[in-house]
Amino acid sequence: MVKNDSEKQTEEKIFEAAMAVFEEKGFAAARMQEIADRAGINKSLLHYYFRSKDQLFEVVFNKLFEKMFSMVIGIFMSDKPFEEKIREYYCEHIRFFQQNPMLPIFIMSEISHNPERLKKRFGNIDYTKIRDSVMGFHAEEMSEYGIKKEDWVQFMITVVSLTIFPFAAKEIVKMFLDQTGYTKGFDDFMNERKVFASEFVINAIKHMNKK
Repeated sequence: MVKNDSEKQTEEKIFEAAMAVFEEKGFAAARMQEIADRAGINKSLLHYYFRSKDQLFEVVFNKLFEKMFSMVIGIFMSDKPFEEKIREYYCEHIRFFQQNPMLPIFIMSEISHNPERLKKRFGNIDYTKIRDSVMGFHAEEMSEYGIKKEDWVQFMITVVSLTIFPFAAKEIVKMFLDQTGYTKGFDDFMNERKVFASEFVINAIKHMNKK
């Protein structure tokens, strides 16, 4: 059934409200009535669009995770130089989390409670094919850096963790910033990190093969 503009707008309002509530409270503590209230609709209309909290959560989880995953894959599967990809990744990934600051905690919490959700959504993706495509496209650079296929998982987890950790441990990071005399806010720190993290990784891989 084709949705009209009004239905699309209502569905989008529900999605935004559900995302906010799930991020703040997690799946278990979230209530459909609160989601309906935030969306500015009654609970009956919410159930018309989504029969249950489980169904709504599945939609929110899949949409957010797919958006993030697609962005990362899109960057690394592009035809840009590898170092440019690293810089773009940190710029876009940090920007994504600045727009969705509770998402890292939300994802890790829900995955720890329901790992099957992640397996169900992304278990069929051929990560080996993605790795081989990136490694093949940048074969000369990878050889120069000394990054082998067997290093790829270590490399990508290192790259991703430099982005995710500050958001997942935001309060600890803010406390550390305060105690070390950092006078700017957390958002400024993360904007600076777009450059720092990318240059840190690039310099690190350049020196990997010079031991």
